[in-house]
Amino acid sequence: MARPRRTLVSLEDTPYYHCVSRVVRKAFLCGFDKSTGEDYEHRREWVESRMLELASIFAIDICAYAVMSNHLHVVLKVDVDKAKSWSDKQVLEQWHKGFKGTLLTRKFVKGDKLESFELTTVKECITQYRERLTDISWFMRSLCEPIARKANREDNCTGRFWEGRFKSQALLDEAALLACMAYVDLNPVRAKMAATPEKSDFTSIQRRIKSAIKGEQPQELLVFVGNERMNMPNGLMLCLKDYLSLVEDTGRVVRQDKRGAICSSHQPILDGLNISAENWLKITTEFEALFKGAVGNLSALTQYCEHTERKRRQSVANCQRWLAT
Repeated sequence: MARPRRTLVSLEDTPYYHCVSRVVRKAFLCGFDKSTGEDYEHRREWVESRMLELASIFAIDICAYAVMSNHLHVVLKVDVDKAKSWSDKQVLEQWHKGFKGTLLTRKFVKGDKLESFELTTVKECITQYRERLTDISWFMRSLCEPIARKANREDNCTGRFWEGRFKSQALLDEAALLACMAYVDLNPVRAKMAATPEKSDFTSIQRRIKSAIKGEQPQELLVFVGNERMNMPNGLMLCLKDYLSLVEDTGRVVRQDKRGAICSSHQPILDGLNISAENWLKITTEFEALFKGAVGNLSALTQYCEHTERKRRQSVANCQRWLAT
């Protein structure tokens, strides 16, 4: 029996989650459907645009994403501290960017005078909205529902477009996070939709590469901020150049479909993650097959299961085997 989403998300253990949503109909989410002769490539832009729009609304950052032919991947970071730092007015302004709100919340933002009982109602809405803006389920719902409506109108049909539940995996340590990001970024390469990461349209890796050429990082994605240090800014603890180079090297091995070797210059990165080169190649090509639940080292996985009241540590054997040198 499926567990409620709230019992799968433990922000006490990690803010990082890998989410996957799949379509239920034969019709493609995106790309060309050979069985019908229909081209749905334009829907990839729908998904990417909506995803990046939501990242500017929610207190949730996007680490990686890939829009495939019949499913999408996204790695998210929930930023509770950002949501807590917003004033009441800022919470409403963020919510109104993507949702109507209520007549009273809009009056509050405008600075109109409200009666005491109206202010009480507004305060209740603010508390609710603040929680929703850090809720992965609300993020995914806000992403998938508009796409489903547009696709149904285009297909001239009704009913479900997406599976009833999206899959979410807690990423409990840095090794699990970066391996999952590389797995997501290399999805089109493994599926032979693209020859190289930079040619993978509608993916985070292509967006990062295009910005890196200009000496920048994309504002829509969680940035790489380098190694851990004092007064650490919000971001991913690795240099962007190192990550792009590592993914490119990994993608070259995947594309050639052989047991290659990671360049020796990348070995210090893998050593820091406590992953051997062989294990890195394994988990970045078979991440979903290897790990069915939360992913991380044994200690982190044990704590996560305790906090979420899970009696069995799912995929514990593979976590021990592959997330270690």
